[in-house]
Amino acid sequence: MKDLIHHRNIGISAHIDSGKTTLTERILFYTNRIHAIHEVRGKDGVGAKMDSMELERERGITIQSAATYCTWKDITINIIDTPGHVDFTIEVERALRVLDGAILVLCGVAGVQSQSITVDRQMRRYNVPRVAFVNKCDRAGANPLRVAQQLKDKLHHHPVVMQIPIGLEDKLKGVVDLVKMRAFYFEGEAGNTIREEEIPAELAAQAAEYREKMLDSLSHFSDEIMELLLEGHDVPEDMIMATVRKACISMDITPVFMGSAYKNVAVQKLLDGVRDFLPNPTEVVNTALDLNNHEAELVMESRNDKPLVCYAFKLTDSRYGQLTYIRIYQGEIKKGTAIHNMTSTKKVSVGRLVRMHSDDMEDIVEAGAGDIVALFGIDCATGTTFTDGQVRVNMTSMHVPNPVIELVIEAKNRDDLANLSKALNRFTKEDPTFKVEVNAESGQTIIKGMGELHLDVYVERMRREYKVEVVTGNPQVAYRETITRESKFEYTHKKQTGGSGQFAKLSGVMRPLDLEAEPDLNYKFINSVVGGRIPKEYIPSCDKGFQSCMDSGSLIGFPVLGIEMEVLDGAYHDVDSSDMAFQIAARMAYREAFAKAGAQVLEPIMKVEVETPTEFQGSVVGNLSQRRGTIMGTTEQLGYTTIICEVPLAEMFGYATDLRSMTQGKAEFTMEFAKYQPVPRNVQEELIKKFGDKARSAGR
Repeated sequence: MKDLIHHRNIGISAHIDSGKTTLTERILFYTNRIHAIHEVRGKDGVGAKMDSMELERERGITIQSAATYCTWKDITINIIDTPGHVDFTIEVERALRVLDGAILVLCGVAGVQSQSITVDRQMRRYNVPRVAFVNKCDRAGANPLRVAQQLKDKLHHHPVVMQIPIGLEDKLKGVVDLVKMRAFYFEGEAGNTIREEEIPAELAAQAAEYREKMLDSLSHFSDEIMELLLEGHDVPEDMIMATVRKACISMDITPVFMGSAYKNVAVQKLLDGVRDFLPNPTEVVNTALDLNNHEAELVMESRNDKPLVCYAFKLTDSRYGQLTYIRIYQGEIKKGTAIHNMTSTKKVSVGRLVRMHSDDMEDIVEAGAGDIVALFGIDCATGTTFTDGQVRVNMTSMHVPNPVIELVIEAKNRDDLANLSKALNRFTKEDPTFKVEVNAESGQTIIKGMGELHLDVYVERMRREYKVEVVTGNPQVAYRETITRESKFEYTHKKQTGGSGQFAKLSGVMRPLDLEAEPDLNYKFINSVVGGRIPKEYIPSCDKGFQSCMDSGSLIGFPVLGIEMEVLDGAYHDVDSSDMAFQIAARMAYREAFAKAGAQVLEPIMKVEVETPTEFQGSVVGNLSQRRGTIMGTTEQLGYTTIICEVPLAEMFGYATDLRSMTQGKAEFTMEFAKYQPVPRNVQEELIKKFGDKARSAGR
């Protein structure tokens, strides 16, 4: 059994274009996993190892998280390189769900950017300790010490600077290690010759100042360090290292490293930081829900002699069949043994077990607690827990954001329908944020996702991987409907045909819910019937009838949000009343009340963050205002302005192209769903004209 103390499971996360994949490439090179460095947008046509998809290499972005493993000194590291683009946010979610630690990569020039904030929020959600790496210190305008301060100001971390750079921009040569108080230079073509020297005289004062700041920060977490500082003694190196490790794992501090992955400076020192400060699997608390004990929390022990519990966090359909990535929390898994799917309760056999290295794999015969490996030929969904049958537990699921954009899709040729269906099945299984549905009324196939780029990539993958040419209709915004005032209803459903008839009567009130106070509560049912006016067995029928109307409002035929239905009274007939009669009465009563309740259309509002050179600020703000945007705030730094605003999603289509042309391609933006809010009256009237037929057909 391997010693878990020498094991690290880490992710590399950051804002778009901060250099995550370039950093992973250098890590693989220095740990001898690859023997030549290839750039993300390299001219050699090879591309970075971790961007294995052809589309990733063409676009120079990471689309899917990729897993690999390597060894550094005496530790084994499992690494997951994740995308930075908000459209692929699920890839970051699922990686962080199973990792013990992370490297938060920040750009030395731009610092903490919009997606850095989102990634940091995801790390907090899963309690992932991290070290920060300020990359791109070779770029003009780089200021890593300012970026470290931004960690405190913008992300509310407690940053502890572990190094200061030797030179900056094109003069970057190495770093001063503030623990050892020595200078390290990285020489040779690939920076793999490390030279250790005395600290240059011109940096001695700055190094002493930042070491003092580091020790002062650490004294809050160690009484011994505080005592030594008060008595004016030197603090031993091992005491500093132990304190940093303890405070980093408890997420009280964030150790900050700096360098340049592209120029091969100080990546090895970052690897030392991963080894010294990030937790091993035994130092992280992972819990599961005990299905035999009312889903009570059960702490997983990272030991091989415990019953097996592992979690499938990612699926891909590779050229060899379905590949299921799993994280083993306790116990061990061996080739040929049987494991139990806790969702379907089926027993399956482990035919092939592999360790991944991007899109390459190495067959293994067993894996133990703390490992991240992959299984072949196991049919399951993302988020499935597997055990060896000795325990009945489920790992808690990951957070899956709701899709914000829709697109109508159809195959150009009828002969391609089978392949289109295969592609859609595969992508929905792999990506929980990619959803497919067939509109019951129009029969159109609709795909939903996290943004234009997200859906673009899948359409392109259908063309390349499945040879399906598809036609896409305009993306459809996911509008919603709600009501603005209380409305009473009273409805009697009476139908007499030969034999037994149908009879149901109910009255009550429809009310709007406060969507701002409870944004996730779409519908609430209250039963206030007394004296048996409606028999108990028909109350769920009323609820069911009301809920069936929530799928389609009467204004534009979109789902309804924020409605409370209270039934106050009613009547029934001993013979003619039935479940169906009360469902019909509830539906008709709902429609009658909805018509009088001041119905209005809601639209999704996106939080948009634009980073643009300050010279273009005026035209960017003007354009956002034309798109019905509300500016929430602007900040300026080093000639760049960050504009935070809220804009209706309906106005954001094609924004990427407009922004590029307005700013000579220098600006970038990210957006994520913020809330639903009412559309202006004139827009509502246009929408009713456009979708009125859909609403009328739904109301029939």
